[in-house]
Amino acid sequence: MNTQKIEIRYSELAEGNCCLSCGSAIEYSKAKPGEVCVDLGSGRGTDVIRLAQEVGEYGLAIGIDVSEGMLKKAEKNAAKLGVSNAEFRKSELEDIKVDSATVDLIISNCTINHAKDKFKVWSEVERILKNSGRFVVSDIYATAEVPVEYRNDPQAVAECWAGATTKEDYLNTLKKVGFVDIEIIEESKPYPKGHIQVVSFTIAGRKKCCG
Repeated sequence: MNTQKIEIRYSELAEGNCCLSCGSAIEYSKAKPGEVCVDLGSGRGTDVIRLAQEVGEYGLAIGIDVSEGMLKKAEKNAAKLGVSNAEFRKSELEDIKVDSATVDLIISNCTINHAKDKFKVWSEVERILKNSGRFVVSDIYATAEVPVEYRNDPQAVAECWAGATTKEDYLNTLKKVGFVDIEIIEESKPYPKGHIQVVSFTIAGRKKCCG
């Protein structure tokens, strides 16, 4: 990921009220009591706190983010609500600071598109999931390749589409990593961004059982 630009941008947004999401992965995540859950790109911690409440005292919710500002804000929000089974860790998506095969559920909203090496990110998702562990991810794909002029454009980055790949590339990456039961839960109509169109969607899948 372009860590420095993203950290600066989202630390500035941490204290604001703008919506940073492109979907509603948590609405479909169905966390169960006692599970370990991870939110990639956890922002202010709203979804992590909700996951922590859903999994209960014997479960754990972990928020992953690269922004110091967001992490500090998330920790304050969790403390304010008395949520003790939530953790927030600074980490790149390409090297997630979570032990292998320890996670039941991974969610993410509009974060993976930021990563330059998406295969590595999804490989990390596969690594930390338990056998038959699942993911529910809301993200954006482009209907055509994103022009170079937008790749490092601050506004395009903030709007979470500068790093978008096509739908075909997105699905091929998931299959190459080895996920099964891949399902698109919801999908918007294409809408314009710059000189292209993008689509917001929520996708789910599962790590293959027993390797």
